[in-house]
Amino acid sequence: MSETTHDGTVAMTKPVSPDEGLAAARLAEKYGLTVSGARPSLVEYVRQLWDRRHFILAFSRAKLTAQYSQAKLGQLWQVATPLLNAAVYFFIFGLLLGARRGIPHDIYVPFLVTGVFVFTFTQSSVLAGVRAISGNLGLVRALHFPRASLPVSFALQQLQQLLYSMIVLVIVMIGFGSYPSLGWLLVPPALLLQFVFNTGLALIFARAGSKTPDLAQLMPFVMRTWMYASGVMFSIPAMLADKDVPGWLTDVLQWNPAAIYMDLIRFALIDGYGSSYLPPHVWAFALGWAVLAGAVGFVYFWKAEERYGRG
Repeated sequence: MSETTHDGTVAMTKPVSPDEGLAAARLAEKYGLTVSGARPSLVEYVRQLWDRRHFILAFSRAKLTAQYSQAKLGQLWQVATPLLNAAVYFFIFGLLLGARRGIPHDIYVPFLVTGVFVFTFTQSSVLAGVRAISGNLGLVRALHFPRASLPVSFALQQLQQLLYSMIVLVIVMIGFGSYPSLGWLLVPPALLLQFVFNTGLALIFARAGSKTPDLAQLMPFVMRTWMYASGVMFSIPAMLADKDVPGWLTDVLQWNPAAIYMDLIRFALIDGYGSSYLPPHVWAFALGWAVLAGAVGFVYFWKAEERYGRG
């Protein structure tokens, strides 16, 4: 635009912008701009997570491969570590403290090894979940992706590690007289429910650990306490049978999710570990814990999506 001044010269004036006076929100809406890292709707978040499924699987495999890359025995430690733990627990609890009470001697070793392997699956998923965000801040700040990919990937990594360990577990079962049967078909659904439960816990503690890094130092003590209360080394009802404890306490300990998933896989794999060792409605509790932890964990993590990785 131009206009003539009083002395006859022509002055140029800046044209009025059509966006002048518009608030930032209106400008963003007009040009289709969105906040970087804004939380999408829950349905959209699920879709984004599904679109990254190949990344989640590849990331979990890479983490699993790198976990023991500096050790000379390499991936053998995936199996050796829980086996060594089981050997220590057998010596201390099975031989010295008499934790075999109520369990036939010929099935105690399979009972113990199964408990150690299955509980380690949950324990490792939780401990990895605590560091999923805080331990990968470079990745979180550099790339845009649904942050739930990280704790889900870590839970998947632990599932893959357990599946490697299951080869050794099968050898232990056969070595102690528990041969493959139709009951073994119950293992995949039990592990699937446990995986959903573990993923939910990993999501919960990933959000908590993203703002409270010290939680990573506390969680090993929490998990160790949970292990001792879950019947990894002993049968809960047999151990408390002659103790002066209320019956509801026995029920609570048997219905805690770690004990539920261990008992289901023991029942499926071990001959002689019958339904009398299981609490009532065990499958209903296994499903309920998986749905509750999975749904609550996912929604809880999603609600803080836009805050991950920000100072």
